[in-house]
Amino acid sequence: MTPEQQQEILNLRALNLTPKQIARKLGLRNAEVATFLRQHADQTALAQQTTGGLDPIDRCFVNAKISRYYFPPEGTPASEDDRAGAEAGLALVTVVRKRGYNRYTICSYLLDLGCLGVKDAQGPRQANGSECEQILAAIYDAFDEPPQAISLEQAQAIVFSALEYAQKLGFSPHADFEPIRDFLGEWDPNNRIPCGGKDGKPFFFCGPYDNPRAVIDTLTKSVGEGNFNVIMPAEAIEDW
Repeated sequence: MTPEQQQEILNLRALNLTPKQIARKLGLRNAEVATFLRQHADQTALAQQTTGGLDPIDRCFVNAKISRYYFPPEGTPASEDDRAGAEAGLALVTVVRKRGYNRYTICSYLLDLGCLGVKDAQGPRQANGSECEQILAAIYDAFDEPPQAISLEQAQAIVFSALEYAQKLGFSPHADFEPIRDFLGEWDPNNRIPCGGKDGKPFFFCGPYDNPRAVIDTLTKSVGEGNFNVIMPAEAIEDW
């Protein structure tokens, strides 16, 4: 295989053609193309590890309503349903990096954009291609529609904006966040999204694992009584 053919394989692979499609287009054997792509991916991953760099990004995702609200397609404003979903404040960001040929690493971040910041973090999980798809499906199984693909910069904006906002209110991120913080790469602080409720005040939507008394005490100290909004289910109010 000539260097020119190798470069053409890489060019076609960047267009998401399969090894079989590339082989047919270039008149090469499928096994030959697949072997070259595997070796190239492994060499790239090894070079990243040797220099201490992160593996290249494969894909990033967030739940659909958050994506459409904060990053709407041009000329398509967010719907009222998307706005309501975003104002509830729950975002689930997933970052997938490619370690080599058919090898991936996955980290996910559960965020409360209204108040608490990073509520949970999971990873890194290693997977091949089919396993990666299964993990992604499981991560977003609780949502009523598939996640939306976003850029790494958008993923960083969601996670680090939520983190920064919560820390200013007095809330620390989940203990599992720090070990996989660097998986996101370096964030540009100029790349932020607005956090908090629809009126600009912190918004606490009490979940089943939250401690409402501790959260409300913290908000009262940081922003003052009457300067935040709270929604609690009936059972949480009864235990108050």
